[in-house]
Amino acid sequence: MKHIGILAHSFEGATLCYRTTCLEGVRRLGPHLHPEITMTGIAMHFMMQAYERDDQTTVRNLFEQDIAKLAAAGADFFICPDNTAHIALETAGEDFALPCLHIAEVVAEQAREEGRRKIGILGTNWTMTGPVYPGALGRRGIDWAIPDEEDRRLIHDVIFDELCLGTVSDSSRDAYVEIIRTLAAEGCDAVALVCTEIPLLITADVSPLPILDSTRLLAAAAVEVAIGERPMPDWRGGPL
Repeated sequence: MKHIGILAHSFEGATLCYRTTCLEGVRRLGPHLHPEITMTGIAMHFMMQAYERDDQTTVRNLFEQDIAKLAAAGADFFICPDNTAHIALETAGEDFALPCLHIAEVVAEQAREEGRRKIGILGTNWTMTGPVYPGALGRRGIDWAIPDEEDRRLIHDVIFDELCLGTVSDSSRDAYVEIIRTLAAEGCDAVALVCTEIPLLITADVSPLPILDSTRLLAAAAVEVAIGERPMPDWRGGPL
């Protein structure tokens, strides 16, 4: 089996991804068995100012230090359970020390397999307005939509002021459900939960639309790579 590296960033999403990777291993391989996993991650605190000034090069450079740690630990490839981080990972620069299984490519491919035509995107404001998901979906001929500015602000604030800090509230869940309902009215046939903490708040049983859970889809795909049922990724950062 291949050794999975997890480049953590926001700890709640990374924790959920780690746990799901282990559970998926048990489901596929049997009790108490999963691929080897090494996880590392600099605290998101050290990158927030760079995000605010759209300094993706600085963010990328900080990630490169942790990718090198995963390589030194023997990982064969890595995943990053943080969608916003992929804006920096797609920034031009030197090749990463390890290949990366790209979260948006995994989500978009699942949307294609399900025959989805238009995906609502929920994530940080940077992810919702950024290039990563329009690129991944567009390469597969899938349309997409994002909430309006006011709703994007609410989604973003809940992520950073609540979900990333371990708080899950009914009022925020209700607000997200109404936003998803609006996306459904605009013709979306699924919603992509592309902040890795959102699945802690929104689940399939409460969502007005079918969900694409980026956290769990990435974890399952990583296990498929590790056990040889999905090709090893060859992307080492930079534009796709």
